[in-house]
Amino acid sequence: MTYLIEARRLRMEFGGLVAVDDVDMQITAGEIRGLIGPNGSGKTTLLNLMSGWLRPRSGQLLWKDQHVTRQSHYRLARLGIGRTFQLGALFEEMTCLQNVSMSLYASTPWNPLAGILGLRSEGRRADTIEQQAVSLLELMDILDVRDELAGSLPLGYRRWLAMAMALSIEPELLMLDEPLGGMNPVEKTATMARVSGLAEHGVTILLVEHDMNAVMGFCDRVSVLNAGQKIAEGSPETVRADQRVIDAYLGGEG
Repeated sequence: MTYLIEARRLRMEFGGLVAVDDVDMQITAGEIRGLIGPNGSGKTTLLNLMSGWLRPRSGQLLWKDQHVTRQSHYRLARLGIGRTFQLGALFEEMTCLQNVSMSLYASTPWNPLAGILGLRSEGRRADTIEQQAVSLLELMDILDVRDELAGSLPLGYRRWLAMAMALSIEPELLMLDEPLGGMNPVEKTATMARVSGLAEHGVTILLVEHDMNAVMGFCDRVSVLNAGQKIAEGSPETVRADQRVIDAYLGGEG
């Protein structure tokens, strides 16, 4: 079977501390995969390994059956792997439209000479990028704040803007690192509706999240880490009933 992305026995250590311990994971195109675990279980480290921000001590990473273990994060992004971070970096003094446009400029070819000379082709490129930025803001349902400064946005809008920027590379796989952290219930519901909308547009999702209601309610399958090891994987119903998962979260009192 061909997977969109596959981790084979990925391992990562920091100063002798094993953060990810021979973890396997296979994600198929079109699914929403949840990745959960207690604090310090290795979730973000695994995300960094699978998106090229870290290189594993051992193990393999495959993208559509091609080995990409040693590839950098920007090369993986070109292949179609996008991600957001817990603390999304926005251009605070720029508008939402400008933020997304900057991401598009960074991810599309550019002829420096055309820019310096002010050639007509550069003007057409700028118009195309603005149209694409508008489309991404519309996809994330935040076109109403296109001219608002990113630094003035409430938390929900900041996270949705970060997702729009991550979509600038047209990812086939989008990794979301705790997108619901700090949100109120209304923002959480709106965020997961947007995530589901991206899946309907053909984007495969890997969701790291602590909110169990969101994970169990929206994910097709769930993988569970504890102390760097994968302890369970399967449907939300299967994972919820797994005694190892109950022990990891409740210390055996479940």
